[in-house]
Amino acid sequence: MLRKSLTLALGLAVFGTANAQNTWSLKQCIDYAIEHNISIKQQENTVESNRIALNTSQSSRLPSLSASASQSMNFGRGLTADNTYANRNTMSTGFDMSSNIPLYTGGQISHDIKMKQINLQAALTDLEKAKEDISLQVASTYLEVLYQKEMLEVSKQQLELAKAQEARLKALFENGKTAESNVIEAHATVAGDELAVTQGQNSVQLALLNLSQLLELDSPEGLDVEEPKTLKPLDTLLPLPDEIFAEANGIKPQIQAQILRVKSAEEGISQAKAGKLPSVYLSGGLGTNFYRTSGFKTTAFTTQLKDNFSKYLGLSVSIPIFNRYATRNQIKNAKLQHTAQQLQLDLTRKNLYKEIQQAYYNAVAAQKQCVSSEAAQHASQSAFELTSKKYENGKATVTEFQEMKTRLQKAEADYLQAKYTFLFRTKILDFYRGITFS
Repeated sequence: MLRKSLTLALGLAVFGTANAQNTWSLKQCIDYAIEHNISIKQQENTVESNRIALNTSQSSRLPSLSASASQSMNFGRGLTADNTYANRNTMSTGFDMSSNIPLYTGGQISHDIKMKQINLQAALTDLEKAKEDISLQVASTYLEVLYQKEMLEVSKQQLELAKAQEARLKALFENGKTAESNVIEAHATVAGDELAVTQGQNSVQLALLNLSQLLELDSPEGLDVEEPKTLKPLDTLLPLPDEIFAEANGIKPQIQAQILRVKSAEEGISQAKAGKLPSVYLSGGLGTNFYRTSGFKTTAFTTQLKDNFSKYLGLSVSIPIFNRYATRNQIKNAKLQHTAQQLQLDLTRKNLYKEIQQAYYNAVAAQKQCVSSEAAQHASQSAFELTSKKYENGKATVTEFQEMKTRLQKAEADYLQAKYTFLFRTKILDFYRGITFS
């Protein structure tokens, strides 16, 4: 209850303080990792780049507007209006403003905008895939922390049991009811269990370090995780691979991204074909000039600018006739790109199905192992309790007691490993079905 209260009270602070003493849930870990992971930030930059490319494509329908100013000076002999040559110095100043509007480009701009829109959607689905990947990594590392923590608790329980046994044997030895060798052996067992506890603490710390690095925390200090929710019943009927794939095929981002890229490639073909069609542009502009020639009277600057002011408006049509097979080859390349994207979609679907098959059979194996290890743990617990009673009554040796204790410890470790493996494998199946980690 204390951990849950701490999590509720400091839940918001988790995301702002790396070193505060907080208990993190799996969802909090995943949310924090998604917010701070560098790979995800890189993918977000890719999304923004695609958004800018779309804006550029959309803006290509707008009129262009440019202004220019020029200044030129000529010295020496030059041809005059009388068709003779004379030494004269001339200077001219010009101002110009022009605009160009695409009226019709054969659909190239429209198809390019559609391509950029689809590419942006694909980039967004790639971002979702990156978030799913980091979620899987965090979930795996999170469960490793829980596993190591439970292993540490098992080691501590074994140590307490060994200390109690050592104390009992010391009392028996002092009363002359057991040999000193039994006390020495019990002390050695305590020392070994103390080492196991130290190793368990190190394993927990290393698991927390791995988790903190995934979360992009500066240090694992103060980091702790919540205990998991109850396991699914061991007799849970797992969904078959075909059922999972039917759901995953419609929702997983890697599939959706490839579908979008196939559509983008289709627009690429249409855009390439548009290169065969004529283009129509409307253009217009304003301009004026100022001239000055040595030996002649020069009209005032502002007067010349007013008198020389001109306007123009034009309509141009460009009809492609032969461009050295450039358009034809662009169409061929666009079709090849479409074929490549379709093949990539098929490959992505096959790989997804293989992943789901592997995840399913891993989950089935983990389920069976969990059932078997649970039964073995119960059997070892019963056997140890029986041997303990025999040992207390002098009907079992120290060696037999230690052997049963070791078997129980191994059975408990095997069960913990099987339990967390089964938990993770079932979460993987849920993940493919679109069920978020919690």
